[in-house]
Amino acid sequence: MKVTFLIALFSLAANASAQQQAREILDVSGVKGGFVVHLHCGDGQLTAALHANNSYIVQGLDADISTARQNIQSTGNYGPIGVAKWSGDQLPYVDNMVNLLVADDLGKVPMDEVIRVLVPNGVAMIGGKKTVKPRPTEMDDWTHYFYDARGNAVSKDTVVGPPERLQWVGSPRWSRHHDRISSLSAMVSAGGRMFYIMDEGSRTSILLPSKWVLTARDAFNGTILWKKPIEKWSEHMWPLKSG
Repeated sequence: MKVTFLIALFSLAANASAQQQAREILDVSGVKGGFVVHLHCGDGQLTAALHANNSYIVQGLDADISTARQNIQSTGNYGPIGVAKWSGDQLPYVDNMVNLLVADDLGKVPMDEVIRVLVPNGVAMIGGKKTVKPRPTEMDDWTHYFYDARGNAVSKDTVVGPPERLQWVGSPRWSRHHDRISSLSAMVSAGGRMFYIMDEGSRTSILLPSKWVLTARDAFNGTILWKKPIEKWSEHMWPLKSG
């Protein structure tokens, strides 16, 4: 009984320490939501603590993830927080995917590889040292329906090129109807985020009421940062896919 009690106290102390460390990392990094990677995640305590709220998706990477997986599952948050078995010097992500990468040390991973997977303005916290990936000056924002307040639908972005792959796939998987107004009604993008209005009403029948929602996502990995319901937006029965 005494041994069990001491183990429980140790576990609580370790969790409190991880929570404090995670708060400090997030505060110093300035990252407010998105995709977080914990390199060499160990027992997963800090990995779980980095999931400060539902605006974050966290993944831990390590050669042995058995203990980390058990600890994360015990929190009831496995899914938004997960672990993957990994070792080596290449990170398992496409370019411009990670908002925050946390590690005590990089091991075999070169810093160039970390920069590759970070989004523009993404942050690496390595051994407490903060490194920010610069945003290319050639990258532009699309802040209005027709680009900007002047209404001339031409961006100044010169980074964009022919698509080579899917960057991410989001939800919902299906829109409401192919002969009525588009479920995706409006979208703009700025500061590495997308903002759009979506009809998330029932896909069983277009005759059922709409459920308009304003959603903010990270533009580089699709993480849902927040949602706000809109009581009234548009007539969803409008024909010809306009919107």
